[in-house]
Amino acid sequence: MSSRPGTIPLEAQSGLDPWKRAELPAPPDTRGLRILGIVGPGAIVLGASIGSGEWLVGPSTVVKYGLSLLWVTALAVTFQTIFNTEVVRYTLYTGEPAFTGFMRTWPGSRFWAWVYACLYFLQNGWPGWAGASAGAVFFLCFARPATAADAGTIYAIGVVAYLLCVAILLLGGRRIERTMELLNWALVIGILGTLTFLCLRFAPPSRWLAALTGFAAFDMPSGQFRLLPPGADWFLIGAFAAYSGCGGVTNITLSNWARDKGYGMGQVVGYIPTLVAGHKVPLAHTGSVFEPDAAALERWRGWWRIVRADQWGIFFPGALLGMALPAILYTASIPSGTDLRGLAIASELARALAERGGRLLPLVLAVLSVWILFKAQLDIMEATVRSLTDILWSASPRVRHWRGGDVRAVYFTVLATLVTWGLFAMTLTQPIVLLQLAANVAGCVMVLGALHIRHVNATLLPPALRPSALRQAALVAMALFYGVFVWLWLMGGFMPDPAKGFLFVLFR
Repeated sequence: MSSRPGTIPLEAQSGLDPWKRAELPAPPDTRGLRILGIVGPGAIVLGASIGSGEWLVGPSTVVKYGLSLLWVTALAVTFQTIFNTEVVRYTLYTGEPAFTGFMRTWPGSRFWAWVYACLYFLQNGWPGWAGASAGAVFFLCFARPATAADAGTIYAIGVVAYLLCVAILLLGGRRIERTMELLNWALVIGILGTLTFLCLRFAPPSRWLAALTGFAAFDMPSGQFRLLPPGADWFLIGAFAAYSGCGGVTNITLSNWARDKGYGMGQVVGYIPTLVAGHKVPLAHTGSVFEPDAAALERWRGWWRIVRADQWGIFFPGALLGMALPAILYTASIPSGTDLRGLAIASELARALAERGGRLLPLVLAVLSVWILFKAQLDIMEATVRSLTDILWSASPRVRHWRGGDVRAVYFTVLATLVTWGLFAMTLTQPIVLLQLAANVAGCVMVLGALHIRHVNATLLPPALRPSALRQAALVAMALFYGVFVWLWLMGGFMPDPAKGFLFVLFR
């Protein structure tokens, strides 16, 4: 996009090839129930969020500090929904994932390729979800929570769960995104429905009221508004803030799934197929954009309605319910102040409800935990491999020419590398510690990503397609919101505390 012939287009000044030109495809018919076959990327992101923050970090936080912290979730989910629509805005116009858009900015594509690849690894390179699901499987097999002495068995079960994720990605349907979408629809409907039933059955009305007022930071036990608890574990609170909703690089991967779903110009550039059931599909390494004339802008508004339905209609309410329902159930069943972090976190609720719901209820809850956590590990693994593949595909001509330009070879090589590392990383510490580390890295990503997508969409997109001043202000506010929590866990409080700050501990 340049104003004078012979100059380097703005989008190519970082080292990537300039965009091509094509027509914006017409959006599909969304009347009636047809919309359910068109939305979907929001369900994938929602499914990943339910297994990380909502089922593990969220209950650990609210049981220890109270439901008044749900105000953090309310703000986080609102900010993330705006952020999600903005990363998809870029994909609608270019057919590129948002990571590629980041690589089109100063100081250059290689710099940002390394930055986001490292952030992706630091956040999602830990197989904590497989390890946590192993705790629930252990409960199913041995009818008791796992202890430290069972660490070896937990590791073996976690390895099986991790490798099962690989098998699904290898043997899934023709298009990987479609496989993930169908699995997550089943997860979202089944899990939220089951949790709603359990909350209605076992949680008193006071717990529902406490959760509702908690979204406004009101603490019912004390009768006061309370933003942050005194003497808080900022490592845990920071993880809770980052994983309310989805958080971090997985939000950015929404644009990759939107491309493979065929949103906007994503229909023009291709997608990533599976290795076994799929076939070689040409995947463009650079996007195609359209001229925003009157006809194209009318089609654009149709696509934008789909994006809003996907995010505000699926992700937003689902993420709020996904955090609130487990919070209600856990706080109604486990004494306040309990520290749930340990090998048995995934089975702790089943144990607590064993005397109230009969012998079958712990089995149902353990199966629920296995499904939630295993599915989250699958989502996180696929998102990581997909994004790293797209980063390599956009940044390196050598990678694109390898194996005859078949993107499947790149995708599954990255997958093999990630799995090899994950099998080792699973031995390092308890799963919940890995998840807290991943979540706090996600907070850093949210700060950078919010500012980065604001810059990309406000400079690279045509004026008619750019976000409004209000939406840009919301992205800056999002960066400030997450920046506060990053500061708290790095420094140990608003004032630096060498005894608590992660940064001080790291360098001791």
